[in-house]
Amino acid sequence: MSSSAVIQLAASSTTEHRPLIITLFAVFVAATLAITVWAGRQTKSASDFYAGGRQFSAFQNGLAVSGDYMSAASFLGIAGAIALFGYDGFLYSIGFLVAWLVALLLVAEPLRNAGRYTMGDVLAFRMRQRPVRTAAGASTIVVSIFYLLAQMAGAGVLVSLLLGITSDAGKILIVALVGVLMILYVTIGGMKGTTWVQMVKAVLLIAGALLMTVMVLWKFHFNVSDLLGAAAEKSGKDGFLEPGLKYGATGTSKLDFLSLGLALVLGTAGLPHILIRFYTVPTAKAARKSVNWAIGIIGAFYLMTIALGFGAAALIGPKEIKAKNPAGNAAAPQLAEYLGGVGTTGGAVMLAVISAVAFATILAVVAGLTLASSSSFAHDIYANVIRKGKATEKEEMRAARWATVFIGAVAILLGAFARDMNVAGLVALAFAVAASANLPTILYSLFWKRFTTGGALWSIYGGLISSVVLVLFSPVVSGKPTSMFKNADFYWFPLENPGLISIPLGFLLGWLGTLLSREPADAEKFAELEVRSLTGTGAH
Repeated sequence: MSSSAVIQLAASSTTEHRPLIITLFAVFVAATLAITVWAGRQTKSASDFYAGGRQFSAFQNGLAVSGDYMSAASFLGIAGAIALFGYDGFLYSIGFLVAWLVALLLVAEPLRNAGRYTMGDVLAFRMRQRPVRTAAGASTIVVSIFYLLAQMAGAGVLVSLLLGITSDAGKILIVALVGVLMILYVTIGGMKGTTWVQMVKAVLLIAGALLMTVMVLWKFHFNVSDLLGAAAEKSGKDGFLEPGLKYGATGTSKLDFLSLGLALVLGTAGLPHILIRFYTVPTAKAARKSVNWAIGIIGAFYLMTIALGFGAAALIGPKEIKAKNPAGNAAAPQLAEYLGGVGTTGGAVMLAVISAVAFATILAVVAGLTLASSSSFAHDIYANVIRKGKATEKEEMRAARWATVFIGAVAILLGAFARDMNVAGLVALAFAVAASANLPTILYSLFWKRFTTGGALWSIYGGLISSVVLVLFSPVVSGKPTSMFKNADFYWFPLENPGLISIPLGFLLGWLGTLLSREPADAEKFAELEVRSLTGTGAH
């Protein structure tokens, strides 16, 4: 059967089975909303809203962390990147996984001991409260919005594929629907609702990926060599299984690879929605154990992305994948339909279930991101900067809910422009901004005695502004067919990821700002923070 005949048959099959697909999809969404409402009824205090009452076990939190981390980028973006670029697409999986070692060894335990609800708590412990909390809040919101763009783009692709929507207006409407759902998740359920949704979604995602992996390997009699050979042949590209297809053609692309790797490996330890997960467990030991569980779960999942990506390349082919979505984001759902049988009820069910799991993935991650940014606004900016620590818990939670609505609106607006971009690439930008603005400040604050408020502000704002400006004037935003604004051309920064420049700059500015600062470092406060971060004495 020719490729065009397969596409036509798939389209007619999807149309024929659309009521079944929509019903299965609606059941998944309704189930996650029901969990949120149930958890929301148990959310009575600020501790419940921000940290789930610190009642989750290490395994539960590890499952939720992996659910928070295995986003649309992991499932849709990486599968698409591997299907289109072979070996170079798999580099995302490696980077996302290795990054957890940095989080485990340097950040998880000290952060759980030193903070209460947000990253700003850790920084404000030994710095001047108002300026540092303002900077931490601003950074958290910007990083979260970058990450939200990827989830919105993934949701647009998924739902439009299921509903057969091809118009731009229809795709924008889908992005708006996701935004409304995420606002409901956070305002109703808080951290408890978000955590339970993330746990359920992690189990579903692993089960769905495992089923597809077994079915792909079955097609090739469990011979991985045959799978890779078929993928390379169907791709029609020399060097599909070797480094360099995407990041090796020119000197610029090699630098882009280096920049991407740096951002992926260092970014996780600075992601606000991951950092706040360490506060949901009762002790620092549980925080460390939850990261160990997360590494195991995430590692197993990323191994399966090899089968998903190369399976899509071998069984469907890059041409058909690009026909559905130029960035390859639809590769996993297309593969699910193929494995179930194109034109059959089995294919329709597989497409619906895998797409629903991916959509639950997006909703869970979106809820985590929105919760991180709204918590930071309410706790850091509203309660401690605007109200100077005099806000009641009720007022703080009300501010968090209003912040959720505002951040949701911004994400919907920007997500409409990012709907045709590869979601793994978009997430890599969020990692770069997090590694540039948040990570230097967290590490300096925890481990450098001389670090001052001036250094913290230089590091956060310097890393934040440099990374965002470089992204705005990069090929990601303009100048290429895959850019956010396809018809504009105002880029001058050649790399698609700013990490190579902005991450070292964030560290350098933190050091320089401290040296040039006239205020002395508070040695007593640092000693207290050091004892608390290492032993847990006095931790909340």
